[in-house]
Amino acid sequence: MPRSLKLRQSCISHVKLSLLRNGFPSQRLLADQLEIAQSTVSHFLNGKPVDFVNFVELCQVLGQDWRDLADLETEPQGEQQEANRQDAVTVLISGDASCAELITQLQQAFTQTQHRVTIAPRGEQLRFAPTPLLSVENVQSSDYWLLLLTEQSAVSEATLANIQLAQELQKTQQPTILPILIDLPWMQQLPFDLLGYLQDKQPWQWQTTDAPTRLAAALLEVWDQRRKSLPVNPEFAISWAKITGSSSHVPVPPLPSAAPEIPGGQMDLASRFYIERPPIESLCYEAIAQPGALIRIKAPRQMGKTSLMARILHQAKQQGSRVVPLSFQLANQRSLTNSDTFLQWFCASVSLELGLLDPDQLTKHWQLADLIGSNQCCKAYFEQYLLPSLSAPLTLGLDEVDRVFANLEIADDFFGLLRALHEEAKRREIWKNIRLIVVHSTEVYIPLDVNKSPFNVGLPTELPEFTLPQVEELVQRHGLSCRSKDIQALTEVIGGHPFLVRLALYAIVHQSLSFEQLQDTSTTDRIYADHLHRHLSNLERNPALMQAFREVVLHDRTVRLPSEQAFKLDSMGLVKLTGNDVVVRYQLYRDYFHRCLN
Repeated sequence: MPRSLKLRQSCISHVKLSLLRNGFPSQRLLADQLEIAQSTVSHFLNGKPVDFVNFVELCQVLGQDWRDLADLETEPQGEQQEANRQDAVTVLISGDASCAELITQLQQAFTQTQHRVTIAPRGEQLRFAPTPLLSVENVQSSDYWLLLLTEQSAVSEATLANIQLAQELQKTQQPTILPILIDLPWMQQLPFDLLGYLQDKQPWQWQTTDAPTRLAAALLEVWDQRRKSLPVNPEFAISWAKITGSSSHVPVPPLPSAAPEIPGGQMDLASRFYIERPPIESLCYEAIAQPGALIRIKAPRQMGKTSLMARILHQAKQQGSRVVPLSFQLANQRSLTNSDTFLQWFCASVSLELGLLDPDQLTKHWQLADLIGSNQCCKAYFEQYLLPSLSAPLTLGLDEVDRVFANLEIADDFFGLLRALHEEAKRREIWKNIRLIVVHSTEVYIPLDVNKSPFNVGLPTELPEFTLPQVEELVQRHGLSCRSKDIQALTEVIGGHPFLVRLALYAIVHQSLSFEQLQDTSTTDRIYADHLHRHLSNLERNPALMQAFREVVLHDRTVRLPSEQAFKLDSMGLVKLTGNDVVVRYQLYRDYFHRCLN
C-alpha cells in the first residue's frame, strides 16, 4: 500500500455531502472527533494526499469503504514529492541535560524523514538552567513540541515558563505539546501548576534503558497522521491519575513534603515554616467574616499568596462557611476560548466542588446567553440555583486568576462580574452569603496598560518581604544556629523574599552549604537558577522593559525611569521604588543580570 492516499475526483462531492448525514456540520468537529489536524480533513475532502491511516479512519467515521473512494493510480513523482512537502512538520524537542543522548538519537531518526527538527537552544546565560528557556520564534515556528520531562525538569520554573509561553501564543500558532515522561516512577509528584496546563494532554512514558527506535517510530506515526495529541498507545501511554496517585483525571494540589519542606507551592496549614506577617492575617480573618466580603491578594510570584489564601479559607470554614478553593490552573484551553465557555466552566467547577453539579440547571440558565450575555447567565445561576441550595454562606478562594489575562475579553467580563456581585452584596440579602478571595500575581501587569488595573475593589492585601526578625525566626525553625551578622549578610543578597530565604535555608540543611557559600555568585546562580531564568524570560518577551532594567542594573545608584516601566519592574519584584527613582531590589539580581544584560 502507498504511504498516502487521496480521494478520487468523482467521489469528492459525495463524501462532502456525507459529513452532515454523519453528524459533522463542520470540518473542525470531524477533526476533533479523530484528534487530527483540521488541515488533514481539508486535504482529504479536496482530493489531496493524506496519510494512509488518516484516510482509512476518515472513511470509516463517514460510513464509507476506503477501497471505494481511494485513487489507487500511481502518482507522478512530482506530485508525490509535493505531497511529502505538505505532510512535513516542524518538530521542537526540549529536555534537560540528562536527556541529551535521547535527544540526539531522536534527532538522527527524524532527520532521515521529510520532517524538520529543532533542538531547544542552550545559551551561555542558561548554563545552570535545568531546562532551556524557549523563545517566541522557537514556539511559533513549530507544529509539534516534544516535551521531555524528567524528575528535575518537571519542577523547573523554566519548564512552566515555556508551557505558559506556548499557551499565550494559542491565538497565533501554538504547537501541539506532546509530553514524554522519562524514567518513571518519580519520587515526588508533578507540580500542581504543571498538571493544570498538561491535564488535557495525553502523556507517554519512556525508560532511557530502552532502545529509542521504537519511540521514534511511534512518534513518526503521530506526525505523519497529524494527530493533535499522543494516542493511547498501549506500549507508551500512561494516565495523569496513575502518575499522581489520584483516582480522578483532575489534578490535586500536592501536599507539602516532610520537614524540612521543599520550598515551593502551598504550605500545609500545620507547617511550622509558615511565618505570619502581622497585621495581614488578622485583618484578613476579620474581613472574611463580613457578609459580601471580597479580599484580593496580590504580590509577585512565590511570596506566599496561596498559603495565605488557604489560611483565610480555613478561618472561614471555622466560622461556619462552605469553602471552595478553585485554582484557575485547572481551566483547560478550551475553557479559556471566550467568556461564555469560561463562565460555564466557572459555574460548573464551583458546583462540582459543592456536590451540586446539575447539567440541566447549567443549560437552563444559559438559554438566554445570546440575548442577555454570559455575565447575566452566571449571576442568575448563582442567584436562582446555587446560593438558595446552600444552608450556609459560601466562600470562594480563586487562585491563579492571572490565567484569564491571556484573553482580555474574558478578563474584562469576569472582573466586571465580580465587581457587580460585590456591589450587589451591599443592597441584596442573598448576595451577602458569598465571600470572595481573589489571588493573582502582580507579574500580570507586564503586558497590560498601566492605567488599567485588573481589579480595584474589596480589601487589597499586598504581601511584603520578611523583616530581619522574621528571617531570624525562620532560621531558628530550621534548627540552625548562626550569627546575626551571617543572617544580615544573607539578606543583603536576597532580601526578605520568602521563597528565596526558604530555598537558602533548605540548601544549608540538605546540601551542607554555609552562609558564606550562599554569598558566592556561582552558588547562588545554581540554587536560584529557575527563579532567575523566569525573570529573564519575562524580560526577553518585553524588549522595552528589558532595556529599562538594563539601565538600572548597570548603575550603582538610583535611576529615574518612565512611570509605567518603573511600575511594571516593581510589580515583577525586580526593583524598589524610592520616590520617583528605582534601584535593583536584591544584590542577587544585580550580579546575575549584570552578566546577562551587559
